[in-house]
Amino acid sequence: MTEETTAPNGVLVDYDVRKVMAALPHRYPLLLVDRVASLTLNERIHAVKAVSMNEQFFQGHFPGRPIMPGVLQIEALAQAAGVLAVESLGLAGSGKLVYFMAIEEAKFRNPVEPGVLLDLHVEFTQKRSRVCKFAGKAMIGDKVTCEVSFTAMIADA
Repeated sequence: MTEETTAPNGVLVDYDVRKVMAALPHRYPLLLVDRVASLTLNERIHAVKAVSMNEQFFQGHFPGRPIMPGVLQIEALAQAAGVLAVESLGLAGSGKLVYFMAIEEAKFRNPVEPGVLLDLHVEFTQKRSRVCKFAGKAMIGDKVTCEVSFTAMIADA
């Protein structure tokens, strides 16, 4: 995190895919965050996944009616939470990773089809030095596609 990318109110700006890749170990085809629209340190993140027909999972899920698997929506939310945790806890370059521990109360509301921007909204619900809890909601416009609570652990790679 640099001064040029942090506004005075603690909101990160100009956070493109290169910065996402610097914060996360994920790479294509499992990198599911394309950019960060806004990130308020120690509070919340709004990230975006551009869902394209070129995604590998659409080949088999489902032929004739491509739908993004719910588990990948949760993974996209978890990756957004990873960016939030890395930035908020100052973990960039530390060699630490953010690992899933638990997924709770997952609900799928609407299908995600190719050609949309999937908005990923995640906020801290509890933050400790090694374990964090999050609430996440994936949306297309004002329609919720998925909502979930999950827990992650900060640990060595």
